[in-house]
Amino acid sequence: MSARAMEQREFREHPGNSERDGLGMATMSEKEAVSRAQREDASAFESLYHLHSLRVYSLCLRMVGNTAEAEDLTQETFLMVYRKIRTFRGDSAFSTWLHRIAVNLFLMGLRRKTSLETPLENHGEPGTYRPVAQDELAGADLTLAGSLDRLNLERAIEKLRPSQRLVFVLHDIQGYKHTEIAKMLDWSIANSKSRLHRARAQLRTLLQEGMYFGCIAPSRSAQPAFSA
Repeated sequence: MSARAMEQREFREHPGNSERDGLGMATMSEKEAVSRAQREDASAFESLYHLHSLRVYSLCLRMVGNTAEAEDLTQETFLMVYRKIRTFRGDSAFSTWLHRIAVNLFLMGLRRKTSLETPLENHGEPGTYRPVAQDELAGADLTLAGSLDRLNLERAIEKLRPSQRLVFVLHDIQGYKHTEIAKMLDWSIANSKSRLHRARAQLRTLLQEGMYFGCIAPSRSAQPAFSA
């Protein structure tokens, strides 16, 4: 077994379930847990894991589209957090820092799979870019939010380009602002807004096609996007 596999196994099987640890987890604030985890307190790190793992898994599932890869990406994220938690300085919310790690690991995996040599933001849709008026980029999209079939939306999200799916998940599902997404992905705010606009437009097209034909054919790895 490789050292990496052993580390992952140890991470998954770490008990940390004594009555004392359980009591500590119940009473420990996030700030205290972060501080103690930075001093290599295993029960504090477990407290952070229990506090954030479900939302991290939900984010990973929506990015990758299947449970097996989402579980792997969640484990990779917390392994990275375990190694890097002493670098967290509190300049942003801990959850934002944590989700940025998950997103960066997803992007690294995506670049490995597709042999990308340039940042993801440079891989737009050829011939489809146009300047977008600022009023088109405003807040919530009520058409998408209020009138869409849930299952078709889940399947349509899977059919988006990776960069579109990512910004849609971060903004419209996870609730991040464009300023936060721009920092996470090293994009400009305008680029984040433009990509979200194109993602929503593509979703409308996919959903209209789905309603016309009665459904959107599910991918082999389709999983609920709003299960958490």
